[in-house]
Amino acid sequence: MEEDSVISNGGREEVVVANGSGGGVGGTARSSGGGGGKVVQVLQRNFGEVQGILEQNRVLIQEISQNHEARDADGLTRNVALIRELNTNIARVVDLYANLSGSFSRSVTAAASANNTNATNSTSPSAAAAAKASKRSRATDTE
Repeated sequence: MEEDSVISNGGREEVVVANGSGGGVGGTARSSGGGGGKVVQVLQRNFGEVQGILEQNRVLIQEISQNHEARDADGLTRNVALIRELNTNIARVVDLYANLSGSFSRSVTAAASANNTNATNSTSPSAAAAAKASKRSRATDTE
């Protein structure tokens, strides 16, 4: 059975699905969780953070637009700071999506690797013996 793990990286969490064999990816320690709910929780938390930033951007854009329409010197000056904040927020959203994408990709790769390992390790002794016999038979046929 597969085990979900969450990697904490500088305050950001990555989702990694592994087969519970321990050990980290690239020397990063894993803290094992129980069940697929952990993956969903991390994704929901990250998407919630993105949603909050996008909502804040909506408010910033409204204020920028109002200041621009009013053509008030103070409002236009304030727009400089608002646009900088907007740019910072956009960069944060890009980073969050990049981290989500990388985490998801690694989790799929880890799950596929775990499935391949489980399939290789679960070969029955009789199937292994048959494979060896088949190899021997092919070797004698070619001689």
